[in-house]
Amino acid sequence: MDSFSTLIRTASHEQHVEAETSTFMSDLLGGRLGVDAYARYTEQLWFVYEALEASAGRLASDPVAGPFIRPQLMRLASLERDLAHLRGPGWRTGLTALPATGEYAARVRECAEEWPAGYVAHHYTRYLGDLSGGQIIRDKAERTWGFARKGDGVRFYVFEEIGNPAAFKREYRELLDGIRADDLEKQRVVAECKRAFALNTGVFRALGEEFPLSA
Repeated sequence: MDSFSTLIRTASHEQHVEAETSTFMSDLLGGRLGVDAYARYTEQLWFVYEALEASAGRLASDPVAGPFIRPQLMRLASLERDLAHLRGPGWRTGLTALPATGEYAARVRECAEEWPAGYVAHHYTRYLGDLSGGQIIRDKAERTWGFARKGDGVRFYVFEEIGNPAAFKREYRELLDGIRADDLEKQRVVAECKRAFALNTGVFRALGEEFPLSA
């Protein structure tokens, strides 16, 4: 029988691929969009991570979500440094969420307040994704727009406090395997992982509409 972490990974694979291969992300990573599109994407990430991390302190003592709350994963401060670099010191005044981003952040907040296991589903899809595929985005951004290696503009993708990402991800998957949930609850968590990827894809779709490539 597959472990729970394997079950989550395989069950959400299709949605994961759809998110990764969205037109917007393909154009961004292909160097076909300008730095403004990258900055706009970074702004949307701020809203999602604000929702994720605003509840982290309260959830740290929760028996289900608590083990996953790790200070070395927190991204909001790094995102804010990136946005100050990308948009200038007044970045907050121009910060707006796309409707799709608002929907995504609202669902994260709802899970954080009412369903800790659902919060774990969002925590997993975001942070483990950042540790993995996020490094491709960092590398492309550095080369395409000339950011200093692991410097301002790409700090969101740099986990300075995680010396061995592979070992950290292995430990995280072990936490998933030991999550305090019965089989029915685990099925609900898998479904929420799929929903998280779908919400993320919705943001990419909206960004694609905002930054269409001219034919």
